[in-house]
Amino acid sequence: MNPPNIYLFGGAAYVLVINCATFVVFASDKRRAVLGLRRIRESDLLGWVMLGGSIGALVAQQTLRHKTLKEPFRSRLIALITAQILVCAALLVFSASR
Repeated sequence: MNPPNIYLFGGAAYVLVINCATFVVFASDKRRAVLGLRRIRESDLLGWVMLGGSIGALVAQQTLRHKTLKEPFRSRLIALITAQILVCAALLVFSASR
């Protein structure tokens, strides 16, 4: 494997792991909510999204019906995901121009 393929594989592995972990954290918070236990702070949930767990957060939110209407969490989640999409698009444009 040449270096670009190693970086691509490593990046893909990171994205898979962080999104699975984010899903698990959101599922854990949902379970805690149902059981009436102490919840995971919203800032911690959004921290997982900031680390790259956007897809995991969206899948958890929709499949578990968790924090789908909660404001300002919902707006902050959308803003983070939008920012990540813009950064990824900029990186793709930059790498294509090289």
